[in-house]
Amino acid sequence: MLLGCIADDFTGATDLANTLSRHGMRTVQTIGVPKGVAPEADAIVVALKSRTIAADEAVAQSVEACRWLKANGAWQIYFKYCSTFDSTDRGNIGPVADALLDELGAQFTIACPAFPESGRTIYKGHLFVGNALLSDSSMRHHPLTPMLDSNLVNVLARQTPQKVGLVDHRVVKRGAAAIAETFTKLRSAGVRYAIVDAVEDVDLMHMGEACAGLPLITGGSGAAIGLPKNFRKTGLLPVREGVSPLRSVDGGGVVLSGSCSTATLTQVERMKAKFPARAIEPAALVSNFESTVAELVDWAGAALKNSPALIYASAPPEKVTETQTLFGRDQAGAMIEKAIAAIAQKLVERGVRRIVVAGGETSGAVVSALGIEALEIGSQIAPGVPATLSFGEPRIALALKSGNFGGPEFFLEALAALK
Repeated sequence: MLLGCIADDFTGATDLANTLSRHGMRTVQTIGVPKGVAPEADAIVVALKSRTIAADEAVAQSVEACRWLKANGAWQIYFKYCSTFDSTDRGNIGPVADALLDELGAQFTIACPAFPESGRTIYKGHLFVGNALLSDSSMRHHPLTPMLDSNLVNVLARQTPQKVGLVDHRVVKRGAAAIAETFTKLRSAGVRYAIVDAVEDVDLMHMGEACAGLPLITGGSGAAIGLPKNFRKTGLLPVREGVSPLRSVDGGGVVLSGSCSTATLTQVERMKAKFPARAIEPAALVSNFESTVAELVDWAGAALKNSPALIYASAPPEKVTETQTLFGRDQAGAMIEKAIAAIAQKLVERGVRRIVVAGGETSGAVVSALGIEALEIGSQIAPGVPATLSFGEPRIALALKSGNFGGPEFFLEALAALK
């Protein structure tokens, strides 16, 4: 293992694994910290469900993952979070990064969630989603981590007692040497974290080269694109072309959507127009959880005899607010995740072998319920979302999608890719 990665949610882990695979690293995603010997791979991405849990729990899980990765030979550690920097003023990005720096005995690292291929760019320290500032995007309505400030220097500074600085685009466009020189100046000034501007992939390649000697790197999946080249330069990583195809699976295909992002809402509407779909009603789950889940499973089992099917809890912001008011914010989310996970488990028992899941928290619940311990990474379906195949039997083909990823027809494209 060359690169050991810690991701704070399951779809984020898959996103990073996709990036590394596309750039020539044999990559395996594990579900939680493995108990035994590491799978054979150039990079291992440990998927945690730590983005929105209590900060001390997120720190403990992340440090455990770091120790396992180092014990199994990782040369460098990568802490991956969302390209929209999803967090609150309490964390969890800052506290986890602080703990990982301390664990590795390191004094300095970067923070760069940029992912230009998906429209996430950083300029003058401000994060943009497409042409809008983060604070003007749909992320301002996120039910768990509403992002109301686009200035990442300020956002991170509220999460850590350490100094946060900036490497702005005037430096980045001059290349890796200029970036590395700025790192040295910032470190000498007592800065522990540098937000790095990036507006296109070449910026991330320069940044990756400048980060070759850092024990810890933090960022979104895009910030990792320059790292494989560093390992190839030292002769540790051979040149590889393409991603090996995954083994095909037989069995029905279902989409399970818990995300309430704008992109996912559009994807739900597109699939509803073409294939059978059923909504999960929170009130019905509260009234009789088991019978509601059983009814949805029976409905899906019948629908899947003729076509793919969609089961969704996705809803617009006003409906989400109404549900949270009635049942409690955390309770409502946990109840829906539990329901979707139970539906997935029962459908697999009935022979379903292709599953598309929308939403990071939902993906974590589904994968955990299915007892999946690791995933092979296949070809990209959409930026940030590869096809994957579970280890063990039965082999299950999955596409785990972060809420805002994918075009309007993503669900249909993903089902076609999971063959």
